[in-house]
Amino acid sequence: MIHKEPFIDAGKTVKIVFEEELVEYDIEDWWDRVSGSSWMFASGNIACMNYAMRSGLSKLPIDNEVLYGKIGCFGYLIHISEIKVK
Repeated sequence: MIHKEPFIDAGKTVKIVFEEELVEYDIEDWWDRVSGSSWMFASGNIACMNYAMRSGLSKLPIDNEVLYGKIGCFGYLIHISEIKVK
């Protein structure tokens, strides 16, 4: 399923806890809106592979409630449940 509407905070910077540190995360939009498909089918995409490993280790939900954004100059996927601080 591709989200029909942009994420409510798309284009904003939020503070999140990422890898046990408080960081600024620049939200672009839902991953499926950015890429046109689910993160689960993005073969060879580094951000998706990184998220897949993190989701397995962190027991994140396996669904498409996943955002694409940047921490510094690098792109990362996060699950919306990881946003703790706005």
